[in-house]
Amino acid sequence: MKVKDLSIDERPREKAMQYGIEMLSNRELIALLLRSGTKAQSALEIADEVIQLTSSLGEIANLSMSELMRIKGIKCAKGLELLAAFELGKRIAFDKVLHKKQIEQPEDIMEWLNQEIGYVQQEHFVVMFLNQRNQIMNYKTLFIGTLTNASVHPREIFKEAMKQGCAKIICAHNHPSGDPNPSKADIELTKIIQQVGEMVAIPLVDHLIVAHNTYVSLRQKQLMD
Repeated sequence: MKVKDLSIDERPREKAMQYGIEMLSNRELIALLLRSGTKAQSALEIADEVIQLTSSLGEIANLSMSELMRIKGIKCAKGLELLAAFELGKRIAFDKVLHKKQIEQPEDIMEWLNQEIGYVQQEHFVVMFLNQRNQIMNYKTLFIGTLTNASVHPREIFKEAMKQGCAKIICAHNHPSGDPNPSKADIELTKIIQQVGEMVAIPLVDHLIVAHNTYVSLRQKQLMD
């Protein structure tokens, strides 16, 4: 059934106009972004295929263009529009972080961090650069791949920290497995970063491990010196 054959209350565009965008389901929001279907499938049916590509909504933001374009009815323009919508979501979340008066606890940045690295399939190591007032000035993904002491170099972290002119740093990385509990290597690496930070007077505030909308703070777990 095509979207135009549905009742007014079932059409995503009309439903959003009548009841508000927040009343749309995930599939309806994606269908709204797609705008139209094909001769064989409605925009809602194509939206279902997009959702079925992943095990959770958060993972859709990390789909590639090639993955999206394998779905009939999604070509370059529609694929880019979908990716642009999710990228805007990440940037809006980070903008909220930038405008916080200060970062007081992990929850202050978790909405953004989960969108940024919570669902990616490779480990990403992100460093956030803070000023003296505990406000985030900027962030950078410094390492991608398996997290080991050999692949994450504290000298690169603090080289970038000095370039940014920050007073403190927060480190974060993701566990693609979905389990945020720190490994022995995570704990050892955190202690090394903390020691180097003390030597260069740029302290490590916390090291967060993010996984599928959950997280662990090594400071809260008392796994930092």
